[in-house]
Amino acid sequence: MVVLSQPALNQFFLLKTCKPTPLFAGIPVVDLTDPDAKTHIVNACRDFGFFKLVNHGVPLQFMANLENETLGFFKKPQSEKDRAGPPDPFGYGSKRIGPNGDVGWVEYLLLNTNPDVISPKSQFIFREGPQNFRAVVEEYIRAVKNMCYEVLELMAEGLGITQRNVLSRLLKDEKSDSCFRLNHYPPCPEVQALNGRNLVGFGEHTDPQIISVLRSNSTSGLQICLTDGTWVSVPPDQTSFFINVGDTLQVMTNGRFKSVKHRVLADPTKSRLSMIYFGGPPLCEKIAPLPSLMLKGEESFYKEFTWWEYKKAAYASRLADNRLGPFEKSAAD
Repeated sequence: MVVLSQPALNQFFLLKTCKPTPLFAGIPVVDLTDPDAKTHIVNACRDFGFFKLVNHGVPLQFMANLENETLGFFKKPQSEKDRAGPPDPFGYGSKRIGPNGDVGWVEYLLLNTNPDVISPKSQFIFREGPQNFRAVVEEYIRAVKNMCYEVLELMAEGLGITQRNVLSRLLKDEKSDSCFRLNHYPPCPEVQALNGRNLVGFGEHTDPQIISVLRSNSTSGLQICLTDGTWVSVPPDQTSFFINVGDTLQVMTNGRFKSVKHRVLADPTKSRLSMIYFGGPPLCEKIAPLPSLMLKGEESFYKEFTWWEYKKAAYASRLADNRLGPFEKSAAD
């Protein structure tokens, strides 16, 4: 829990606030067991870049176990949590999001998803944390990865691509550059009492990877930006997953799918906990529209680049920047 000392209260002036918006009833819902799931996935990715996934096959006990272990870590004294940071990029971080001045009312753990490559910070977290923290994290990630592969394969089918694993193979690759993030947004009643607004826990951004798979507790706070620029609040559902189209998938579909801009507001009275798997390709993978998707005579909207080149550019930018902008082809290209 973040303790609100006077210095911490002073930091509020560095943080953005935002008016909460009503819960939006129009979020697309995809049932993974539905024979038409592939069509619903494609429609949701085209129209929203985002959807809720139900009947996903990930045991609810895995979710509950991870939530309990994670809360156990975030309830530790600040001095103990700080020993798992600062992030390099893996490890524990608080308020600072990346190296470029973005801040939010959040504390987090960032972990590698490859069980064979454990960063020193992750080793510290698992060594100092509850005995089964590592086992619970790995159990959860394994199940979410398998679900994610199925979603991507149905997506490929829905796009009419013969090679069903054209997307999932990038995440299955042993060199896949994927990561796992645990975000904790402590309640902050003082700020809302002052101005009736909520603190921004994580500022507006798109995810640079192929796909993001989010699960949270029952506290609201996630907002997405619709295609008309309207921000709406996503009703929480702790038994389901929320799937985001990432920038890389936008490029691979040549803009058919749009990466969704989203942000998180901290709740004034309740703690929000979210866990996000970010599925990325190998660093050396060339990112370009899928040839099997391109129509005759269709031009790519994007310059070709490697995931490493895009990742490096994305993490050198501010959260709200249009990260794909420099990679878009101009009329002169």
